Amino acid sequence: MTKIYSEHPKHYVSVDCIIFGYDITDKELKLLLIKRGFEPAKGKWSLAGGFVQEGESLDEAASRVLRSLTGISDLYMEQLYTYGDVERDPGARVISNAYFALIGIHEPDRMKQAKNGAHWRSISDLPDLIFDHRKMVDRALVELVESIKVHPVGFELLPEKFTLVQLQSLYEAIYRKTIDKRNFRKKILSMNLLDKQEDKEKKTSRKGAYYYRFNEEKYRELTRNGSFFNL
Repeated sequence: MTKIYSEHPKHYVSVDCIIFGYDITDKELKLLLIKRGFEPAKGKWSLAGGFVQEGESLDEAASRVLRSLTGISDLYMEQLYTYGDVERDPGARVISNAYFALIGIHEPDRMKQAKNGAHWRSISDLPDLIFDHRKMVDRALVELVESIKVHPVGFELLPEKFTLVQLQSLYEAIYRKTIDKRNFRKKILSMNLLDKQEDKEKKTSRKGAYYYRFNEEKYRELTRNGSFFNL
């Protein structure tokens, strides 16, 4: 490494990964947390985070840290914000780059993540987090809501066939509020992006609810025509 900047102060650079997960069984938005393994704040609840190594980009560091601490790999994460308050970490001057992503929670993956020491906690009942991690989570939640309003990412978290009840439950979990059933159905169906199926889901009601599929080709056509997904 060059010594050109040797007279300047040296600071640590880290990454913190904010991984939201939708639990279709509990109909809840959750956050993936770990117990910090070193001081300061050893044993406290934390986001999956670590230091950037020599010869490593921020994106590479985020992927490596997430994989090593949770077992999750090959996940696209969006860079959220850089946190650089002088005293944010009592151990040293650490500048953190926060990343976030939204995934579906599936039982086999949950078991794998738990084996790696990572745990899903409900957004509505989060424990105290170290340092400024709660600020990171709150900012990521705002970005997540804005993103899901204009991009159909929610469909990736549901089974290939889903009911409108399941779809509404997902959006209510992310928006963290109740949505009017009639208005929601009217708006989502008016976009003409869902293909109604002939079969029904009959576990939750005697009458049953029709299944739907998200039509990606119709969505691409919508964007080509200059229209936008807006829910």
